[in-house]
Amino acid sequence: MAPPLSSWPWASLGIYKYFLLGPLVWKVAQEWAEQGGAPLGSPWLHLLALFSARGLTYQFWFSYSNMLFLTRRRRVVPDGVDFRQVDHEWDWDNFLVLQTLIGAALVNGPLPLLPGLKDLRVWDPRGLGIALLLHVGFSEPVFYWAHRALHGAPLFGPYHAGHHSTPVTQPLTAGFGTPLEALLLTLTMGVPLAGAFLMGAGSLGLVYVHLLTFDYLRSMGYSNVEVISHRVFEAVPPLRYLIYTPTYLSLHHREKDSNFCLFMPLFDLLGGTLNSKSWELQKEIYKGKNDGVPEFVFLVHVVDIMSSMHVPFVLRSISSVPFENHLILLPFWPVALVYGMLMWCCSKTFLVSFYYLRGRLHQTWSVPRHGFQYFIPAAKAGINRQIELAILRADRMGVKVLSLAALNKNEALNGGGTLFVDKHPDLRVRVVHGNTLTAAVILNEIPSNTKEVFLTGATSKLGRAIALYLCWKKIRVIMLTMSSERFLKIQREAPAEFQQYLVQVTKYQAAQNCKTWLVGKWLSPREQRWAPPGTHFHQFVVPPIIGFRRDCTYGKLAAMRLPKDVQGLGSCEYSMERGVVHACHAGGVVHFLEGWEHHEVGALDVDRIDVVWKAALKHGLTPV
Repeated sequence: MAPPLSSWPWASLGIYKYFLLGPLVWKVAQEWAEQGGAPLGSPWLHLLALFSARGLTYQFWFSYSNMLFLTRRRRVVPDGVDFRQVDHEWDWDNFLVLQTLIGAALVNGPLPLLPGLKDLRVWDPRGLGIALLLHVGFSEPVFYWAHRALHGAPLFGPYHAGHHSTPVTQPLTAGFGTPLEALLLTLTMGVPLAGAFLMGAGSLGLVYVHLLTFDYLRSMGYSNVEVISHRVFEAVPPLRYLIYTPTYLSLHHREKDSNFCLFMPLFDLLGGTLNSKSWELQKEIYKGKNDGVPEFVFLVHVVDIMSSMHVPFVLRSISSVPFENHLILLPFWPVALVYGMLMWCCSKTFLVSFYYLRGRLHQTWSVPRHGFQYFIPAAKAGINRQIELAILRADRMGVKVLSLAALNKNEALNGGGTLFVDKHPDLRVRVVHGNTLTAAVILNEIPSNTKEVFLTGATSKLGRAIALYLCWKKIRVIMLTMSSERFLKIQREAPAEFQQYLVQVTKYQAAQNCKTWLVGKWLSPREQRWAPPGTHFHQFVVPPIIGFRRDCTYGKLAAMRLPKDVQGLGSCEYSMERGVVHACHAGGVVHFLEGWEHHEVGALDVDRIDVVWKAALKHGLTPV
């Protein structure tokens, strides 16, 4: 049996835990109806407003700390947050629910401790002074000694070990803990407020200022990003004992034997538990000690407005699962649209996420353009310029391989990367489109007993390679293309004895008896109707087609699962499952792991399809 206050009573409710706040919502609705308008003086309304504002405070710091394009040089712990930590901290806001319920009990109960709670003044400056004195005189020492006690043998295992099990602190980590830890925080946060009210100096403004400042400092300390310059502490040395830093907190989180204070290191100094490395390490980190150089870069672009919110610095609960059009994102659509337009006007390629594979840093960068912009003729030069600048930046940094994603390697845009390699023949970074592995994944999905396939997008880079590979295997390829010239050019590439296996058609009706469709071009519902029942649609079209046929099956985009020793991966790549990346991303990883010195741009080398496939399997990448 679990010790008391070591687990949350509503743990099994999942997202339905928020219904515990339903009575507060009902109270507000009743008062709204009675007053014929917003009950601005309602304590229930303010409790709900505080719940939201406090949650947004942690979310603000979470978003900021994970905007790697702003914070990467000042990260305290260079490791990434993995899926295990994401799931472990999923219910980080339990303490907010608890404290809101406690607030509701205080408002509704006949307690004489908080006089005037239902008729608060807007502001009383005396209350701020009283709360500050009580925080320093009561909250800080009580938290310090209670925190030290939690690190003792009887209490640490059941009550505090879970909090320390997360390797990288995040603002959301600040809220993750047991009910006992939440009650300790409630005490240290609530006593200064209670004291101000008991002395007749309480106010509504004080409640908001005190609670939000408390949360702001907590989430700042757990942000894993150094935000206070070492020069401030050098200019005013006593200040280092009055306010902690993310480095200070991170040392406690990792070493567990020092830096126990709430916000003020003064109490660690008095208690003899101040870590001597705190200030020098803080200085080194602020100067960029942990700013590593990636050896592999995957260069992506934004797909559309909705998917632009599927990034690690928006909502972790969204980015850590495969992308879908969640209803919760709809209210933020206008914000994402405006942000997208600003990116178009004044942004450059930026860092989105990272992970480590066998000790090597892999990063994902994004070109600040949406998918539809790649089809605007006037935008072509600007997009290529963004890609070129990213390649040159990677070259200066010492990146070994840069892999182009999706439309960044579009044939009509830059010849599958050929434009950049031809323009800069002395590049040290290897530019890779990754399509060789994409082709290999698609080809290895086709059942070995297949005798005939129907291929759309047949004259594209991928379509050409797939057709030539299959005809060499004596598989009949029905190639849908209106261009006889392009078809004949591909057919002539095949040895004479295999050319008969390549057949040109111009209508979908020609495939009405073929149950293996390789889709490299968008298919409408009308076009899909020509497929016979039981057809499987293999896809290499972006975006993937919509499955309209219930009597058919639809494959996902070509992808591979990263090796098991990947570290710090905590976000999903678009619609891919956890730990799965697009085949072109995996192709770049294989290119890097193999140490190949050639660029992989332009037309696919069909002879290398099997070579790349075997290399991928050798390095632990697996088909999905």
